[in-house]
Amino acid sequence: MTKMSYQPKVKICGIRDGDSAVEAVRAGADFLGVVLVEGVRRQLTRFQAQEVVRNYRIRARDHRIKRLRQKGAKVVGLFRNQDVRWVNKTAQEVDLDCVQLNGEEDEAYMRAMWKPVIRQVRIKSDMSQDELSDLVDHHLSLDRIVLLDRYEENQPGGTGKTFDWGIAEGIANREGVLLAGGLYPENVGDAIQQLSPWGVDVSTGVETDGIKDHSKIRAFIETAKPV
Repeated sequence: MTKMSYQPKVKICGIRDGDSAVEAVRAGADFLGVVLVEGVRRQLTRFQAQEVVRNYRIRARDHRIKRLRQKGAKVVGLFRNQDVRWVNKTAQEVDLDCVQLNGEEDEAYMRAMWKPVIRQVRIKSDMSQDELSDLVDHHLSLDRIVLLDRYEENQPGGTGKTFDWGIAEGIANREGVLLAGGLYPENVGDAIQQLSPWGVDVSTGVETDGIKDHSKIRAFIETAKPV
């Protein structure tokens, strides 16, 4: 893979409305994240998530979007330590393509998922590179996408803070690994230059006053995927 041909996948997380979903896909997003974790700022109820996803899928059939993004984008639901049956039922009813697990879900839990899994791995300051590498390889071997994020106590993600990218060198570039944590339009180019990640994930970095900012979404994706 040459530098000229390389473009990372992009996941825009914390989508709360159909307009932001459509704008992200028009700009080139590969994944859209809706948050179904209880008690967090970007949380949607099951009904709200259904409405957002339904609105997006109806509008994604519009020829103007299809012309730009033939394959559309996968819709990911974020969960954390919630009942297995509830998660599976919600994933079906909301029409999710994948589930992202951001808690302490064990192997039995992950294997019980009906949808493909994105496994968040939160990186603590004392984690070694070998430990991270082995953990990532384990999940990749089970056909899970891995999302690398910063560890913050009592926060399942969306902290807007980076971790030391050095620990992810030679790991983030493995197929199926998304880099998250404190990415913005201003620094995503540096992250890609240093790590060549398979994909990048952003939420806080494309918001203004807690609301998805369409100009920041476009700027982020244009930087991550220069034409």
